[in-house]
Amino acid sequence: MIKLIASDMDGTLLPEGTPDINPEIFEVILKLKKKGVIFAAASGRQYGSMVNVFSPIQDDIIFIAENGGYVVCRGYDMYRGSFDRALLEEVVDYMRHQDVRISMVNTPEAGYTDCRDIELIEDIRQRYHFNMIQVDDVLKQKLDVTKAALYCKSDALEIAQAAEKQFSGRVKVMAAGDLWVDFMQEGIDKGTALAKIQQQLNIKVEETMAFGDNYNDIGMLERAGESYAMENAREGVKKAARHIAARNDQDGVLKVLKELLKSMEE
Repeated sequence: MIKLIASDMDGTLLPEGTPDINPEIFEVILKLKKKGVIFAAASGRQYGSMVNVFSPIQDDIIFIAENGGYVVCRGYDMYRGSFDRALLEEVVDYMRHQDVRISMVNTPEAGYTDCRDIELIEDIRQRYHFNMIQVDDVLKQKLDVTKAALYCKSDALEIAQAAEKQFSGRVKVMAAGDLWVDFMQEGIDKGTALAKIQQQLNIKVEETMAFGDNYNDIGMLERAGESYAMENAREGVKKAARHIAARNDQDGVLKVLKELLKSMEE
């Protein structure tokens, strides 16, 4: 019996970089909760950006934010990851030499950038509902960083693959959407965050369902007995999942959850 459902957001539940979720999902999540099934939203987004999308049910779900670097439920911190300072400095130096739109470092409360493009910063703030702070130098800030990120000019996968070679075995590098590349402390991702939830709630892998579309979702899919890649997912993600769900713009997650709910009501 499924007791825990974890779903990625961008490219899985909604279009990349938008808050445009089908509100019917809220009703289904609440009905599943009454059946004893917990829902966790998982994203590379900031916690505040995720709450903006799920505000009608924010006290009824778990949030896996910052690609697994921050897990919170009803204001209670279930987990906070942290970047080793020396390694973070190396990552920031690497990011500064990439031909991308913007680089940033994130804490659970805000994103920090030393980019000088005010219009671009404001666009990201508005599009993703990010709390984004411009500073002279991110490395001069006293921050407990959970994640570093690049906002790319084109498909993030090629940049992610090059960075992965650079930091192999030391930093978890993931394409986290069409245009984002995320850098995490090795051992921290959506999969390890989901494992911590399972451990704290005493839920087994085979009692877990997960949905994703990008490479940063694979760890999470591997922690679920019932794993779904979206039809619009990258091929490597499809190979990692047990099932394929309809595209995100065809409400693939919602369709599977409605079928699950129906089976529980019969």
